[in-house]
Amino acid sequence: MKKKIVFLIRDLNYGGAERQLVTLVKALNKEYFDITVLCFYAGGSLSLDKELKDNGIPIIYLEKQGRWHLFGFFWRLVQHLQCIDPDVLHGYGGTPNLLTIFLKPFFPSTYMVWGLRNSNSDSNFYDWLGNLIFKLECILSHFANLIVVNSYAGRTYYLTHGFPIKKMMVISNGIDIELFQPDLEARTKVRSHWGISQDTILIGLVGRLDLRKDHPTFLKAAALLCEESQNVHFVCVGSGSENYARELDELAHQLGISEKVIWEKARADMPAIYNALDIIASSSYTEGFPNVIGEAMACGVPCVVTDVGDSALIVANLDVIVPPKNPEALQTAIEKLIERVNINGCDRTKIRQRIVDHFSVAKLVLKTEAALLSLSHESLSK
Repeated sequence: MKKKIVFLIRDLNYGGAERQLVTLVKALNKEYFDITVLCFYAGGSLSLDKELKDNGIPIIYLEKQGRWHLFGFFWRLVQHLQCIDPDVLHGYGGTPNLLTIFLKPFFPSTYMVWGLRNSNSDSNFYDWLGNLIFKLECILSHFANLIVVNSYAGRTYYLTHGFPIKKMMVISNGIDIELFQPDLEARTKVRSHWGISQDTILIGLVGRLDLRKDHPTFLKAAALLCEESQNVHFVCVGSGSENYARELDELAHQLGISEKVIWEKARADMPAIYNALDIIASSSYTEGFPNVIGEAMACGVPCVVTDVGDSALIVANLDVIVPPKNPEALQTAIEKLIERVNINGCDRTKIRQRIVDHFSVAKLVLKTEAALLSLSHESLSK
């Protein structure tokens, strides 16, 4: 008999957690699982909803009307769950996780699973409500049946805040190695569209315009690189606050590199974007499991990363790991990588194989299915 699984998430707008949920749900064995996805809000123009619908996976929109639309929203959620009567309710992120515990009295036989996607909750970054949600997570985590963390760094962080070790397990994100793979034709097409010659070194930062991605450090490193070579160009791919976008553009102007930087909003054709790049630089000062690094490497693109979250674990190369918030270190690592690529060429096959061997969707699915099926044999809350 199939296990009925409900995934609960805020929305399916294009992002790392959302991308992972869609990837997982599409790949789970439908002979074992009957899956429904519940979203607080309908998606926007870059929503991933269509992928689920094309794969025959039902999506229910709970039509939440904003932050303080609480009781009507909660009752609608209860009604939908009563119709489904799930064996497992799997939250994805802070508020969805907390809701599973508040729903437990209504569904005492349903196993409540949490999905944690971060490795750090910076109290200075979130407003009072974000900090309150995290404090509640720390307290209520003991009532979850299973807590899935997508990074070893995240597991360490949450354990220091009192999360129950016996209920936590790490399941790293899975990268779609069929979707993300080397593509020389796509490389030529995208670079031509951007007006970048094939012999120009193109360095990219892929990530939403968010303070935690630390674009300023990337731009400062870019300026230092431009002092040493004119044969470099940069692209930042991601959407975010228009005010923040203007601040970053002004910083690039102040650094004298505005003509060297391309600003590209979030796009759906990310495999083509990765293939257009010679190097990916991740300058984040906090991460969990950064999908960008895995996706780029699956396309055979070498990465320079800050030593946050599981970034170092993914690349497994000490030469390309630098401390966060250090433009000089980032510049030096990129220069060394450029020199290595120019002298020996880039072994894209070896870079890609790292992801194939350790972070494929198949491994994500195998571990997730085993964890979900185990809930029917023995509650992890004991």
